[in-house]
Amino acid sequence: MRIDIVTLFPELVEPYFQGGLLRAAIERGVLEIHTHPLRDFAEGKHKQVDDRPYGGGPGMVLKPEPFFRAVEHIRSEHEGEPRVIVLSAAGRLFTQDLARELAREEGLILLCGRYQGIDERVLSIATDEISIGDYVLSGGELPALVIAEAVGRLVPGVVGNLDSLEADSFAHPYLVGPPQYTRPPEFRGLKVPEVLLSGDHQAIERWRFQQALEKTRRNRPDLYEKFLQEQGTPGEGNG
Repeated sequence: MRIDIVTLFPELVEPYFQGGLLRAAIERGVLEIHTHPLRDFAEGKHKQVDDRPYGGGPGMVLKPEPFFRAVEHIRSEHEGEPRVIVLSAAGRLFTQDLARELAREEGLILLCGRYQGIDERVLSIATDEISIGDYVLSGGELPALVIAEAVGRLVPGVVGNLDSLEADSFAHPYLVGPPQYTRPPEFRGLKVPEVLLSGDHQAIERWRFQQALEKTRRNRPDLYEKFLQEQGTPGEGNG
């Protein structure tokens, strides 16, 4: 898979891919990640990429022309048809299900906003408008990294141990992951649950499922209610 990130600040994005799992995948040729400075696609002496919003109001809006040129240039380098994503607080929520969907694509182009946002006409060349949560950030760089990480690790060959993907939080769409423990079996009076030391794999799986269920009920009641609905179980409240 190839992921392209268009941003005003490539220096905020590029260091993330210099270590860890994604760097190893890039070095093995399993994954390609490219960053593109938005100003490279601006014209004029000053390479202006923003302007005042029509209708008035505070702040500046990123102009459409550089994004159109960037997408056209990147598409010309792709063998297939990449999915073009505008990162925006107004977009649909990014989830693990959406990460799985995007991981099946041949390529992604992630467009990072700044200031008051991106000219709405850029959406005419996008396939998706995506948000990573209901909060405000200074720009789309962190969302781009989140999506690159979540999607990239699902690309075949990026994670060596496929079982670790199955054990991740949200492997079931409505359950978070269970508690995890490692050595020593006791630390400062805090003990690893006996069932995890028992060697009884069926009992361990039952315990993990119950713990994941309880942790979801406690921390994510919204997902817990969805899980109950999927199972055909009446809601039990958020208690």
